Amino acid sequence: MGTRSPANFGPDERSSERVRPLREAVLRLIWDEQRISRSDIARRAELSRSTVSEIVATLLPTGLVREGGPAPSRGGRRPIVLEFNDDAYGILGVEIGGAHVAVAVTDLRGRVLAWNEVPFDVRDDPVGTRRTVIELCEKNLAQWGRGIDDLLGIGVGLPAPVDPDRPDQLSELVLPAWKGRSGMDEIAHHFGVPLLVDNDANLGAIAEHWWGVGRGIDDFAYIKVATGIGSGHLIDGQVYRGATGVAGEIGHMAIDPNGPRCVCGLRGCLTTFVGRPALFLRARVLAEQYPDSALARAQDSLAEIEDAALSGDRAACQLVDEAARNLGIAVSGLLNLMNPARIVLGGDFARLGDLLLDPLRDQIAQRTIVTSVTAAEVMTSDLGPRTTAVGAATMVLDAALSDSRMFPMAASRQEAP
Repeated sequence: MGTRSPANFGPDERSSERVRPLREAVLRLIWDEQRISRSDIARRAELSRSTVSEIVATLLPTGLVREGGPAPSRGGRRPIVLEFNDDAYGILGVEIGGAHVAVAVTDLRGRVLAWNEVPFDVRDDPVGTRRTVIELCEKNLAQWGRGIDDLLGIGVGLPAPVDPDRPDQLSELVLPAWKGRSGMDEIAHHFGVPLLVDNDANLGAIAEHWWGVGRGIDDFAYIKVATGIGSGHLIDGQVYRGATGVAGEIGHMAIDPNGPRCVCGLRGCLTTFVGRPALFLRARVLAEQYPDSALARAQDSLAEIEDAALSGDRAACQLVDEAARNLGIAVSGLLNLMNPARIVLGGDFARLGDLLLDPLRDQIAQRTIVTSVTAAEVMTSDLGPRTTAVGAATMVLDAALSDSRMFPMAASRQEAP
C-alpha cells in the first residue's frame, strides 16, 4: 500500500538494481554498527575498498549516512568514520486495539519522538477508527515538527489475523462490523507513503526482538493480553505466520471445553477467561464478595486493577492469580509444542511482574515436560504500552533496510546541489 515512487539512487536504474543488494548490505552494516569506517566495511562485507567507496558515494546524498570525523589510527592515515543518521526520517507506528487507537513517531533507531493514545470503539466503528488514525497521525507529525517529506512510512498493527498476501482482508469473526476489510489503503493514500500492516501480537514480537527482552533471541513467543489474547512467534529470527497468516491465535485455544461461548463461536477459549471483558466481569463478581476491595470502586480500568493488586488488595490479587493460572494452561501447551527459548508477556498486566509470573510458572511446572520448563524463560515485557506501535514502526524500518528504495527522498537528495 502507498503511492510514493521508489528511489533508484542514481541515473542508471538498471545499473542501480544490479548493485542494490550490495548497497543494502552496506547500509545495514552501517545501521548495525552506527559508526564504522570504509575499511572496516570492506573487511566485514568482504568487498573491495573501491566498491565500498562507490556505494558510500550513493548513500551520502540521501542523508541516511554521514561522515563523522576521523577514527583512531591503526597506523598511517586516520580513517573517516561513517555514521548512520537515525534522524534522517521518521516512521509512524499505529496500534489499532480492540478499544483504543495509539500512534507513535519513531526515529530510525526505534526511539519514540511523539505519542498519542485515545480510547475508541474500534470493534463497532471502522470508519471512525480510520478517521481517528489519520487525526492522531497528523497530531503526532505536528508534535514531531517535520512533514510528510521526512516520513519513511506507516506501520499498522491490527487486533486480528493478517494474511501477508491479502493484507486488507480481515476476519469477520473478530471484527464483524468491518465486513472483512481493513481499509488501510485510505490511510496510505491520505499520506502518500508506504503502509504496512500486520497482526498486533506479531508486531509485539518484532519490537521485543529488536529493542526489548527478546533481543538476541531467535526463538521466542510474545503473548499480548488485551481485549483478546494473541501471540507472535519468532523462529530463526523470523515471524512465523503459518500457511495463511493466522498462526498465533492463542486466544482461541480451548482451555475448558465446557467454558463460556467465545465471539468466535467456540467454547472455553482462553480469551473468555483472560481477555479484558472477562477480567472486568470477574472483577465485578469479586467486588461483591469483597465489598471493601478497590475493585468495588474500579471503573472498568485494568490499570486500577493492577494498582490494587500491587497494593496487596485481596480481591485484585485473586483475580490476577486466576488469570495467570488460566494463561498458564495455554502457555504450557505452547511450551510443549514449540519449545521456545523465552515467553514474553505483554499488554495488560505486564507491569505486575512476579504477581503474574509466579502462579503462571507454577501452572507451567505442573503441565510441561521438564526439558521445556528448564530451557524456557517466562518474563514480562519492559517496553510498556507502546510495544505494538513501536513494533509497527520497526516493521517499516526493517523493510526499508532490506529495500532502500523505500527511503522517500533518496533520488531527489542525490540530485540536489
